[in-house]
Amino acid sequence: QVQLVESGGGLVQAGGSLRLSCAASGRTFSNSNMGWFRQAPGKEREFVSAISVSGGRTDYTDSVKGRFTISRDNAKNTVYLQMTSLKPEDTAVYYCAADPVTRWRLATKSDDYDYWGQGTQVTVSS
Repeated sequence: QVQLVESGGGLVQAGGSLRLSCAASGRTFSNSNMGWFRQAPGKEREFVSAISVSGGRTDYTDSVKGRFTISRDNAKNTVYLQMTSLKPEDTAVYYCAADPVTRWRLATKSDDYDYWGQGTQVTVSS
């Protein structure tokens, strides 16, 4: 079982930066690949980024490559999403999620993640 709590969202101007954090409780975190998803109003939830248990593998959706960086600190049971060069189209509720299943490939589908946080709002103004 994993409980996830996101923080760090807010209102920022285009071109600005934010760092999202996701604090996890429960022993499963250290054995889980972690992911970030986002959902904009009227749109489906979409994959943003994922990171493996060790942090050695990462994946990003094309629209955030070069701008977002995912990382994790297993000693602190926390995963981060550093977001730079933010654009208005990045506006969404951002969710972190845990995938405790051992996979050779990082999951990008929301159905593959078993545990979810409540989300944090990111709003980028133009």
